[in-house]
Amino acid sequence: MDRLAIFKRIAEQAMQGDLVFPTHVEETLKLKRALDDPDCHLDAAAKMVMADPLLSSRIVAVANSAAYNRSGNDINNVKTALNRLGFRTLKSLVAALIVRQLNQQLRDPALIAKAKQLWEHSAHVSSLAQVIARHITKVDPDTAMFAGIVHEVGGFYLISRAEEFPGLLDEAPDVWVEYGEKIIGRSILKKLEIPDTVVQGVEALWHGVTAMPPESLGDTLILANDIAPIVSPLHQLENMKTRHFTAHIDFEVDDSTLQEILNETDDELESLSAALMH
Repeated sequence: MDRLAIFKRIAEQAMQGDLVFPTHVEETLKLKRALDDPDCHLDAAAKMVMADPLLSSRIVAVANSAAYNRSGNDINNVKTALNRLGFRTLKSLVAALIVRQLNQQLRDPALIAKAKQLWEHSAHVSSLAQVIARHITKVDPDTAMFAGIVHEVGGFYLISRAEEFPGLLDEAPDVWVEYGEKIIGRSILKKLEIPDTVVQGVEALWHGVTAMPPESLGDTLILANDIAPIVSPLHQLENMKTRHFTAHIDFEVDDSTLQEILNETDDELESLSAALMH
């Protein structure tokens, strides 16, 4: 079976809702649904989170990052971390856990490396989107961070299936955008019950048309994706071709510029992306 046929087969399964998720992803989806309940309170959320050591450690790490720890007072327990972060950031971190869990059963070193690079890319895009939203586009920073986390979820899913189909991701196929993003990616976002606002922002990134200076959530994601220091391994050739043009992008923002804002928030960006990659 050639690559186009494989992509079509996986895409057809995705459109029908026939998605192959590892067991631990299904368990984390249950946690996500519980947190989506408007009657879920902080104490109950803390207990659910503490049942997962990886999620617990990531929540505390993000709460202690420069982006959220403005006072400089480190904390060391989940409940206090949730008080600092709030439910919306918690939901972003649960989504991050789901995305990473898609590839935890991989054995092929090449695919493991792709998954690692893709997560590093996503962590940087998420951090940049949060800062760009807060300082430039004025869209909700939590929503922007969340969108950055899930914007490559279709890629993570394809990597998780690639051991079944050797050679599927050896090169960036021409059908990647049509099947990998528009069909498979959209189906995964639906399965994860991602809000329509975020889905629309991610789809805008797929289309790649942006205003300059950026204004919308889609613009925020496109800029964050373009200037992220780690490129997606699934768009490696495409990104390397544009890297020369985006590396020095700059524009005025009120009394500042993009590059000045990035320099001033460098500690926040570094600590938040590191916490997400933790």
